[in-house]
Amino acid sequence: MEEKVALEQKSDKTSLWEIAGVFAKIGMFTLGGGYAMIPLIDREVVKKRHWLEDEEFMDILAIAQSAPGLLIVNISIFAGYRLRGRRGSVAATIGSCLPSFLIILAIAIFFRQFRDNIYVEKFFKGVRPVVVALIAVPVVDMIIKSKLNIFRALLAVATLVAILFLKISPVYIILVMAVCFFAMRYFYRKPKGRAER
Repeated sequence: MEEKVALEQKSDKTSLWEIAGVFAKIGMFTLGGGYAMIPLIDREVVKKRHWLEDEEFMDILAIAQSAPGLLIVNISIFAGYRLRGRRGSVAATIGSCLPSFLIILAIAIFFRQFRDNIYVEKFFKGVRPVVVALIAVPVVDMIIKSKLNIFRALLAVATLVAILFLKISPVYIILVMAVCFFAMRYFYRKPKGRAER
């Protein structure tokens, strides 16, 4: 009930054009896509406009990473829905995808003329380290915000080792963790039900 009231209050304050405009700005000015967009989304949506709380954004990010599809599209859908329901989802998604679509379309049309241009080559070589930094920032930020305890830190390290060195697909890791989570919820709730009887 409280979440519905909070959503309605945000809906009154935020226009669909503003949501589309903010996500269009994110889509237009972020190089590297995906994880490189997270710091800009965080700054625009959480820190600057206070549309979402830090915890809400972390939850949306976790769901967006787990769901199939592009990360920016998933984040746009969830964040837009949190602000203005279905219309907010559509506005945020169109805003985030349209600039990228137009830029890629323009590159596809004119790329043959510029692919051998020395300045274009230097631009792409110069952008690569920046993209690496843009991807590293959200990783560090997520580590700080997630407030890892020893168990969570060990779980994160074990997942990293499983993916990097054992070459286990992240899909299997997510499925195993989902099963473990639901099993833990089931067994923790079961004694309470017995005690009530």
